[in-house]
Amino acid sequence: MTNKIDTDMVKHVAHLVRLGISEEEAQKFSGQFSSIIDYFTMLNEVDTENIPPASDITNNKNVLREDIAQPSMSRAEFLNNAPQSERGYVKVPTVLGED
Repeated sequence: MTNKIDTDMVKHVAHLVRLGISEEEAQKFSGQFSSIIDYFTMLNEVDTENIPPASDITNNKNVLREDIAQPSMSRAEFLNNAPQSERGYVKVPTVLGED
């Protein structure tokens, strides 16, 4: 069973994604895409009747640590690490202008 992807379809999809292709490229891609679709069609012939669906084939577990609120450094310690501070806040250079 051949699912033919013709050159008109290739050109249409190329146009949709704003990709310029030549007639030769459209013919080449047409054959390649048709072959790919044929390989996927072959998968329909595989007997999967007694195979359970797989939702996660890697069996990975959550490797992240639990998110627990912990005390942080004090404001004074934080401001000691800042290059400049003023009135209890970090002072940064003006970005948008001085209005």
